[in-house]
Amino acid sequence: MDERSARRPFAARFHEWRRERGSWTLCEQLRSHARELDSLIEAREASAPTSAEHAKLLQSARGELRRAESVIDFGTHRRSPRASHVTAAQLHINSALSLWLRTLPAKELEPCLPGIFAAVRLHLSAEDERRTAVERIALEVRAAQEASRDVALAPDRLMTIVEALKAAWDAELREKLRAQSFARLVRWTTVFLAGLAIAVAVVSMVWPRVVPLCFNPPAAPALRGGVAAVCPTASREQIPDVGKARATADTAGRADYLAVEFIGLTAASVAAAAALRKVRGTSTAFGIPVALALLKLPTGALTAVLGLLLMRGGFIPGLSALDSAGQIIAWAVVFGYSQELFTKFVDRQGQAVLADVRGPAEPPRAAVVHKPARA
Repeated sequence: MDERSARRPFAARFHEWRRERGSWTLCEQLRSHARELDSLIEAREASAPTSAEHAKLLQSARGELRRAESVIDFGTHRRSPRASHVTAAQLHINSALSLWLRTLPAKELEPCLPGIFAAVRLHLSAEDERRTAVERIALEVRAAQEASRDVALAPDRLMTIVEALKAAWDAELREKLRAQSFARLVRWTTVFLAGLAIAVAVVSMVWPRVVPLCFNPPAAPALRGGVAAVCPTASREQIPDVGKARATADTAGRADYLAVEFIGLTAASVAAAAALRKVRGTSTAFGIPVALALLKLPTGALTAVLGLLLMRGGFIPGLSALDSAGQIIAWAVVFGYSQELFTKFVDRQGQAVLADVRGPAEPPRAAVVHKPARA
C-alpha cells in the first residue's frame, strides 16, 4: 500500500481486509518456511568449506527463497491475492529445498529421510517406479537403523531420493491446479447462471405476456362456469373459455418471474445453509466450499421457474391447475430447494477434488535440530 492510498479514509482497513481475504495465514506460513530454510542454508555455508558446485547450489537456493517471498508480497504488485500466489511461492520454496538437499552428505540427510519418504508415498501412486525405488531404500535405511548401523547412501541413491521428492512435488502441483481449475469453473458457471436468471427476470418484465407464469383452475361454482386465472402476483376470478389464453396473458404481472425467482433463491439459500453441516472446511486457499454454496443460489432461482413452467404445461399429472397464488409460491419454494438434486453431484466432485489436495510438504523439521558440526 503506497503513501497516497494510506492517507485515504479506511484505506488501511481495506488493505487489511484484502490481505486477510488473500489467505494471509498461508502466506505467513510460507514466509516462515522460507526463513527457516534460509537459516539452514546459512548454517550449511558456515559449517564447513563447501565445494564450488555446492556453493553455487546454495546461492541458487537463496535466489529461489527471495523469489518466493516476492511472490507473496502483495504490496509489490496489483494482482489479486488468490490461491495461485500460495502455490507459486510453494514451488520456489520446494526448489530451494531440493537444491539444499543436494548439498547435504548422507549422514546429515538421514534425519530428513522420514519426511521425504512420507511425501513420496503421499503424492506418488504405488505403481510409480520412483516411489518403488524410494521404498526399497527406506526399507534398507530402517533395517540399518534397527541394527544400529550407519546408513550408507551412495550418491546415486541420494539422487534417486531427491528426484522422487521432486516428482512428488510435481504431482502435488497437479492436484492443486486441478482444484484451482475446478473452483474457477464453478465460479464462472455461477456467474453464467446468475446472468441467465437476471435475463429471464428482465425479459419477463419487458414482455410479460409472452410466456405467462399463470394457471387456469376451474372457476368457483357460484360463478357458473368458466375458469380463473391465477398468477404469482395477480389473479382473476372468472374468464370465458373463449379467448382464455389472451385473458390469462392480460392477467400476468410484470413481477411474476421476479417473485418466483426470489422465492427460489431464498429456498436455495436455506439449502446452501443446510449443506454446511457436511462441509469440514479446507486448509487450501481455493475457496471451493464457498463456490459450491454460491452455485446453489442462481440454480434455485432457475429451477423454481422451470418447475412451474413444467407444471403449467401439464408435465406433472394432476398438478396443472394451481388454485391460488399461495400454492404457486409454495411450489416455487419446493422447486427452489430441489436444486439439490442437480448440485449434489457437483458437491461430491468438489469434495473429491479437495480430498486429492493433501497440502504442501513442509520442510523436514528434523534437520533443524541436526545441524552439521563445525570444522
